[in-house]
Amino acid sequence: MSEDPQANATMPDLDPDSKREVKDGWGERLGMEIIESGPELVRARIEAQPFHHQPYGILHGGVYCSIVEGVASYGAGLSVRARGGKGVVGVSNSTDFLRSHSKGELIATGKPIHQGRSAQIWQVEILRSSDEKLVARGQVRFHVLQELPEERRKKG
Repeated sequence: MSEDPQANATMPDLDPDSKREVKDGWGERLGMEIIESGPELVRARIEAQPFHHQPYGILHGGVYCSIVEGVASYGAGLSVRARGGKGVVGVSNSTDFLRSHSKGELIATGKPIHQGRSAQIWQVEILRSSDEKLVARGQVRFHVLQELPEERRKKG
């Protein structure tokens, strides 16, 4: 694992014609670090901090939703690109909050449930490192893009 949480906050650009990497700005804000990524498995870590809390001192549900979305998006994007596709766009995120969490490391693991020509579904589980208990789980459905929208294409 990298000492710098921003060190792995890049991913291959979803424009298959570009060799540049792009930053995951939201993932950086959350402090999410991708520790393993591929078309069949993505793992990430996040250190829960007070800025992630809702008013009652536990992680805000949006943090879990963001982790699920980020991990699943990395995997689906890599999967589609590995098959020669252009990219993906999320169309549904369903996240369940199972246990509260305030501080300490969380590990998220994402795996595909379905990898089709026009759709992908990824499931993500978020565990507390301290006791390996499941704190949240979610699923994201993606539409596979045959062509990237103009705003997602990289120029020269």
